[in-house]
Amino acid sequence: MRPATQLIRPKPSSDPAAPLTVPIYETTTFVFESAEQVRQYNEGKLQKFLYSRYENPTVAAVEERLAAIEGAEGAALFSSGMAATATALMALTKAGDEVVCSAAIYGGTLHLLNDLLSRFGVTTRFATLDDLQNRPAALLGDSTRVLWFESPINPTLRCVDVAAVAETCRARNVLSIIDNTFASPINQRPLSLGIDLVMHSATKYLNGHSDVTAGLIAGPAELVDRAGRARRLLGTVLDPHPASALGRGLKTLQVRVERHNVNALAVARWLERDARVTRVYYPGLESHPDHAIAARQMCGFGGMVTIDLAGSYERAARFYDRLKVIQRAASLGGVERLCSLPVLTSQWGHTDEQLSQAGVTRGMARLSIGLEDPDDLIEDLDQALS
Repeated sequence: MRPATQLIRPKPSSDPAAPLTVPIYETTTFVFESAEQVRQYNEGKLQKFLYSRYENPTVAAVEERLAAIEGAEGAALFSSGMAATATALMALTKAGDEVVCSAAIYGGTLHLLNDLLSRFGVTTRFATLDDLQNRPAALLGDSTRVLWFESPINPTLRCVDVAAVAETCRARNVLSIIDNTFASPINQRPLSLGIDLVMHSATKYLNGHSDVTAGLIAGPAELVDRAGRARRLLGTVLDPHPASALGRGLKTLQVRVERHNVNALAVARWLERDARVTRVYYPGLESHPDHAIAARQMCGFGGMVTIDLAGSYERAARFYDRLKVIQRAASLGGVERLCSLPVLTSQWGHTDEQLSQAGVTRGMARLSIGLEDPDDLIEDLDQALS
């Protein structure tokens, strides 16, 4: 699989100024010359901009670039990953429809489906990883409209056979949507494996500098347009200023992710040899239960490493509090090194049963490995585990 960023080709410009970087169109509205122009715009006959809640030149330029990176017909940007998730699900489902979702899923997605969309008549069936891996067809009923899953999964880094899930969904006329945040389009391109829509929290690797909150949907033009129409009504579009920062982050996406891959594998291999760590979760390790799947569908294994300290929250909290170089913060995917405890962040509020279904223990610590020298990170981990 060739690097995704090689797909981007500059277009000839008719603009006499021909800026190298996309300007920030920090404007709410755009000027028309006549009523006829507005009518033609409304009928889709005139390529123009009306209002920045609908579309904006800066945002559109970054969307075009992201579509090229994903190998998609279209892409739409949102104000956050949760805005992208909520808008897509509201655009693609209605009362009486069912969403099948992996039980091992980001906590915000679980609560959105379980606590909010259920109020509007959309039901959710949460599926175990075993069912997703071995019996995906049995999960899909007559009312199932969407199957939503992650791979690699937050925070266990378990991986699902993406092509197999996509094939099963297509055979039953069910839309398959993957949260590809942990992989990034450099390490995994789900559309080429048959998935219908890809979602990213662009806050993470796509931006890469921990200074933008954004979300992305990419896929066939028809599905992206449906999400785009819902975005107009919900007002979940991304502002042009963070869109510009996101576009800047994309310029270094490939080199950043390649360094994340190298550093995380080095840290994971060191942790795997340390007897103080009960278990290390990283799909690049041969000991990972889904290593063969990951090696088949990914170009690199990402920058996320999760450890389990005997399932003990007390041990995990002591380790967390002792870190000196690695910073204690939520989120991931930036150039910095971060650590979080899933039961206090992404899985906060989960019941013991929900944690068990997700494969999460109270002794887990999730590491987002940055671009630093891995020896510095290993030294910090060593002293924190003492």
